[in-house]
Amino acid sequence: MALLKANGIHKRFQGVVALNGVSFELKPGEIHALLGANGAGKSTLIKIISGYHAPDEGEIRMNGEPIRLHDPKSSHDAGIATIHQEHNLIPHMNVIDNIMLGRWVGRYGVVSDDECRRIAIRAIETVVPGLNLDLLGYQLTPAEGQLVEIARALSENAKVIIMDEPTTSLSPREIERLFNVMRDLKSKGIGIIFVSHWLEEIFAICDRVTVFRDGCYVGTDDIQNLDENTIVRMMVNTDVPELPLVERIPGKEILKVRNLFKQGVLQDISFNLREGEILTLAGLVGAGRTELVRCIFGIDDYDSGEVLMNGDQLPRNDPGAAVKAGIGFVPEDRKGQGLAGNLTVRENFTLSLLDKVAPKGIIKSDMEVEISNKHSEAMKVKAPSIEANIMTLSGGNAQKVVIGRWLAREPRVLILDEPTKGVDIGAKAEIHRLIGDLAESGVAVLLVTSEMPEVLLLSDRVLVMREGRISGELKRSDLSPEKVIRYATAEEVTI
Repeated sequence: MALLKANGIHKRFQGVVALNGVSFELKPGEIHALLGANGAGKSTLIKIISGYHAPDEGEIRMNGEPIRLHDPKSSHDAGIATIHQEHNLIPHMNVIDNIMLGRWVGRYGVVSDDECRRIAIRAIETVVPGLNLDLLGYQLTPAEGQLVEIARALSENAKVIIMDEPTTSLSPREIERLFNVMRDLKSKGIGIIFVSHWLEEIFAICDRVTVFRDGCYVGTDDIQNLDENTIVRMMVNTDVPELPLVERIPGKEILKVRNLFKQGVLQDISFNLREGEILTLAGLVGAGRTELVRCIFGIDDYDSGEVLMNGDQLPRNDPGAAVKAGIGFVPEDRKGQGLAGNLTVRENFTLSLLDKVAPKGIIKSDMEVEISNKHSEAMKVKAPSIEANIMTLSGGNAQKVVIGRWLAREPRVLILDEPTKGVDIGAKAEIHRLIGDLAESGVAVLLVTSEMPEVLLLSDRVLVMREGRISGELKRSDLSPEKVIRYATAEEVTI
């Protein structure tokens, strides 16, 4: 008998079909991957199962019993918990209170701190033994935050745990710890729905795979019956073409970083970047890569050193000066820093062009529409129209808007911080091709990525960072996963 079953789920948003009669089944004690390109309907189904959306048709059953729809409490009471990509803890509450949130125990309206601590310890010991229970939510690493959320779910006797891209911000070591916890939960009969864009993770941890495409159910199969090519074809209905390897000859030096230092963050960083070159910053999470590119673009200040464009020093902590010098920046946090969530696709496309579309403070609507249509078509953005709210787009299409916004300025240097984070395989291939085309056209690309295949595929040169320093430099001819890992971790790796 299925632990969780979704039958014939239909859902539309403003006339757009998000789910078209899909079904899904989760067994006790299995890790079941839910896959699909951005916009396939995965998130919509998860929100319906969790009670946050009401389906237009269909039902959800737990152990054969129907769940009241569009009622998070009903889903919660039935034993369903969701662990999101970024943990949802109360920043200024400690671990105990975050685990016991809304369920503090006591008598006569007085909370028993001792009993709450006992329950929290019991839950924490299951997933992350030894964690300091007095740490506040904001003091936890992304990995610790997710494990605390799992502990909270277990303390509430969750029978189904949904993990929506839980590994995005984790290091390889943290991912393996999470996987060990997942295997332990599986052994106890808990069913796990796992969403990830990393196929190697799917094959490492999952028992079965279900694929959605364009809001429709494509199929379900055991993991041992599948390979990566089969899953890709199911997701995008075509083979994703590989990016051809191109030996590029970089042009003249355009960007130079000299002795950049920021106390406790960056230690004497120096490098140069040439026209038509893809220079990748590799390393583990926390190595200082994002902090470095934010300093270069002027978002964050630094203590000493300098950044030069064409030999001219850029003022510190001044993004406007960087933009005027010809630098574009696509941030890692697309939702929080890359998009204006209350604006349309059209308005988001032209945010970096206000000096052109509104030179005297009044927006030239015709120019804005022309630019947005041009780049929406060039980037193959799938949206109901350019007047649609940007938050109605899938992650991959929203990322295309963020990148397209900077391409409209025709930058000479483009900084891309994790540009394919959270996007589907098809959109990832398109972004890879775009990066290659930019370099071919003479644009200098400074790329930050945590995905090893991306490092190997795109880079002309790689700088590996560790603990705020450049620990190694590799040319394309010398590049290998083992060498990158050695420089990133300082571990002895046989090469």
